[in-house]
Amino acid sequence: MRAILLLVLTILLAGPLQAQDGPGSVIRDQFQAFRADDLPRAFSHASPMIQGYFQTPDRFGRMVEQGYPQIREPGEVTLQELREEGGRLIQRLTVFDGNGLPHLFDYEVIRTENGWKINGVRYVKGPPMSV
Repeated sequence: MRAILLLVLTILLAGPLQAQDGPGSVIRDQFQAFRADDLPRAFSHASPMIQGYFQTPDRFGRMVEQGYPQIREPGEVTLQELREEGGRLIQRLTVFDGNGLPHLFDYEVIRTENGWKINGVRYVKGPPMSV
């Protein structure tokens, strides 16, 4: 069963980071929206669950600003591996903050009738501590 799921994901996501409608493109566009301070556009990439929870682009923007400042004011963003984890599709990202320090995030993405949406973000790891 797992092999079939991986085969289907491979077929569906062949070249997803280059595809216009792949999960990578929706993530990249949300970062562009944050850089442009276009909260309605950034909010439009959130899943129906996330949109239902935050209700408005302004509330969503405040949450991101307070909880994920590296995402709200990102430097360079690099998409890493796309993987299946417990039936969920996870896109790993490296986001560089304003000081050029790397932070790892896992983005859960889902396919909806309106295309790919971001269903959650988890902070994985920050820059190494200096002594």
